[in-house]
Amino acid sequence: MFNWIAFECLNKNYLDLFAGSGSLSLEALSRGANKVISIEKNYDAFKSLQKNIKLFESNNIEMINEDALNFLSSKSDTCFDFVFLDPPFHHNIIPKALKLLSDGRYIDSGSKIYIESEYKMLADEISHTFSKEISIIKQKKSGQVNYCLIELL
Repeated sequence: MFNWIAFECLNKNYLDLFAGSGSLSLEALSRGANKVISIEKNYDAFKSLQKNIKLFESNNIEMINEDALNFLSSKSDTCFDFVFLDPPFHHNIIPKALKLLSDGRYIDSGSKIYIESEYKMLADEISHTFSKEISIIKQKKSGQVNYCLIELL
């Protein structure tokens, strides 16, 4: 995924929902992120994330042990340049998360959302979620996982 955005990473704000091990958050930090917020509900995964982040000695990351959809239910005072959305499969979370991102002012024109899902993302199916038009910049499938990068126009 970072190959897709390689020249856009520096000094950007990232929101990593369903952070898991934090590999996307850590990669964003290593590429010069201005700010990273990592959300992970599972306590054991969160503790592991905290341990991994300490290796970076960075003040540019905030880790939150909370359900991502609960986190998104509050309005944001930060508009994120990049959002990583890799929820558990087969729980129909992506449409809910996209709506909350839009309604909560987490994203705006120019924001990009990287999505991993069990199905191919179709622009027509997700565009109604946003008040702005979207564009699917890149899409790929590897095994059972579909990868998609969308941008709000």
